[in-house]
Amino acid sequence: MNLDEAKARLARAGLPIESESRLGNDSGWQLRLGNGSIINVFDSGKLSYQGKNGDQARTAIEGEHQPKAITTSNPDQVFVVYGHDGDARNQLEVMLRRWKLEPLILDQLPSEGATVIEKLEKYTANVGFAVVLATPDDEGHRTGHPDEKTHRARQNVVLELGMLLARLGRARVAILLKDPGRMERPSDIQGLIYISFKENLQAEAGPTLAKEMAAAGYKIDVRNL
Repeated sequence: MNLDEAKARLARAGLPIESESRLGNDSGWQLRLGNGSIINVFDSGKLSYQGKNGDQARTAIEGEHQPKAITTSNPDQVFVVYGHDGDARNQLEVMLRRWKLEPLILDQLPSEGATVIEKLEKYTANVGFAVVLATPDDEGHRTGHPDEKTHRARQNVVLELGMLLARLGRARVAILLKDPGRMERPSDIQGLIYISFKENLQAEAGPTLAKEMAAAGYKIDVRNL
């Protein structure tokens, strides 16, 4: 991607550029946005994101590569992964049902003798999108570095996130990250869809999630947002 393409996509997303300058090593351009994001557009076509709200800038630019429309047999189903935060899960479920979608929640589905992984494989076979609730349920740190202790998502959430990324692709998996200021992200993979919220999931994360799902082919009535 070149500089003009990146600037055009930022403009369409309503993200103003405050300054534009050549990188010190003359390998590309640096764009500083009004939301605090910094984007390095290299002459090679690669991009990197820095500063706060970098995910917003990444979504504005890389989100232009939209997935094809859903061709599954169940275009209204959405797979949901969550940890121990029952309130956040309930908020998400209510919101999805308001959007006339059917959330598939693993512990509410019949096992029929299958393992958790087998259930996940079975019930994601015909869905076009997954929402992963990453909430601060656990604590952890590097061995010998208790000063680095931070909140993180449950291990089962991270495992299922990885499986969903492999099965559906990055553009069809959204991670709702609760209270990001006090927890680490469950993955450092570039290009993931992170949507932050603190308490009110619908008001804080709903509009952005609806936009991502609409881009993936889901029909969501804006009157239900």
